[in-house]
Amino acid sequence: MTIRLHDRPGAFGGLEAPVDYASARFAVLPIPYDGTSTWLKGADRGPEAILEASGHMELYDVETGREPFRAGIVTLAPVACPPDPEGVAERVRATALALIDDGKCVVGLGGEHSVSIGLIQAHAARHPGLTVLQFDAHSDTRDSYEGSRYNHACVMARAAEVADYVQVGIRSMDASELGLLRESRTFFAHEIAGGLDFIPWMVERLGDPVYITIDLDCLDPAFMPSTGTPEPGGLTWHQLTRAIAEVVRRRTVVGFDVNELLPNPANRAPDFLAARLVYQIMGYLDAKHDDLKGTRN
Repeated sequence: MTIRLHDRPGAFGGLEAPVDYASARFAVLPIPYDGTSTWLKGADRGPEAILEASGHMELYDVETGREPFRAGIVTLAPVACPPDPEGVAERVRATALALIDDGKCVVGLGGEHSVSIGLIQAHAARHPGLTVLQFDAHSDTRDSYEGSRYNHACVMARAAEVADYVQVGIRSMDASELGLLRESRTFFAHEIAGGLDFIPWMVERLGDPVYITIDLDCLDPAFMPSTGTPEPGGLTWHQLTRAIAEVVRRRTVVGFDVNELLPNPANRAPDFLAARLVYQIMGYLDAKHDDLKGTRN
């Protein structure tokens, strides 16, 4: 299929054109969809808010001592999302497959969490033995919800059809999901807040390679109030980023997405947090890539 670039190929990071698709390591794919969310609406505005905020970041990453943009970051045209989540999954899957086949690390920007289904399916198709690492407030394991198996509440049920998975930050679920709960692979937010050193246990349960999906409501609303379902008692910034850094260090992370930002014009800090999280993960992946090549600065 033809890969379409954003009208500003350097939109993520506010990079100056030209951004070369062929040499870019990271392909940022905006997916502006909010068709199945069940409370607050507006996650379809999340991708553009992340792109806009990313233009105000410092591009030197203090933690890794790197400038991840130098690995090449190209921003693609937003996915033209049909109204039905099944159609969205199909389009996202096809686009992601083409990007993976071009050697890109796909970075999905949601949109509500159902957009991750197509991304996960594409990565599972190209990476046998994939494990999905889900950071989320909600378990999202219902087989169907409100008449659709592709609802945002069904993301991990669809993921389970093509990959293994581990869940972190969970603190909300329906009683009907208890039968699907995998306690040895679920790290609840209250356990983490109680002092559980979850990171080594989490990594031990991950296969290789790994795809990371991040619903921003995994974070406590004190850090991330701009989501459709801001559940109290979530992770801190450093709990989340330390966990991701260790996964990148000890496993092969082949792609990731960040979703469920519901922008609030009165508080732009969460938009910046989401953008910075994307760039931070790029920094971890860039450092790992050069470590493996023996070219670490």
